[in-house]
Amino acid sequence: MNRIEHIGLMASYNAWMNTNLYNAVEHLSDEELRADKGAFFGSILGTFNHIVVADTIWLKRFATHPSNQPSLEPIRQLPVPVGLGQLLFADMASLSERRHWLDTLITTWSQSLTEADLDHILHYANMKGVTADKSFFSLVMHFFNHQTHHRGQVTTLLSQLGIDVGVTDLLALIPNQTEA
Repeated sequence: MNRIEHIGLMASYNAWMNTNLYNAVEHLSDEELRADKGAFFGSILGTFNHIVVADTIWLKRFATHPSNQPSLEPIRQLPVPVGLGQLLFADMASLSERRHWLDTLITTWSQSLTEADLDHILHYANMKGVTADKSFFSLVMHFFNHQTHHRGQVTTLLSQLGIDVGVTDLLALIPNQTEA
């Protein structure tokens, strides 16, 4: 599997897991969704919002890539979130709508990347204004890893509520292969 195929796999995994987790919380009360459980971003709702915030921040950075990916144009139009813990959406319906929109955009964007795009060094500044110059491919891998990290926190919070989200491993999406 080459790097582009791996990014496509990660985009598929991202969308699959987000669908599973959002389906798992659809019957929870607002109180359960908002309850501070001591996670990095407090609650299930807070953690889901953080993932959307971080995805938006990273996609806006990726939109500065010289390839000027047209699939990221909608992201360019969004305001930059003001903080990593910003509550962009106070209800699951609106948050779910944005999550689905982002996952569709991420999948489309991942399909438009080329190997040459991945070799670029991306210059960006973090939320504190600290600048960096890093491998675009490594940043894309971080982007997907970050999502996985925080979805793991959500699955723990759901487990504490007695909700089993089922299989969460990327392994479930990696195709079997035969030797050539």
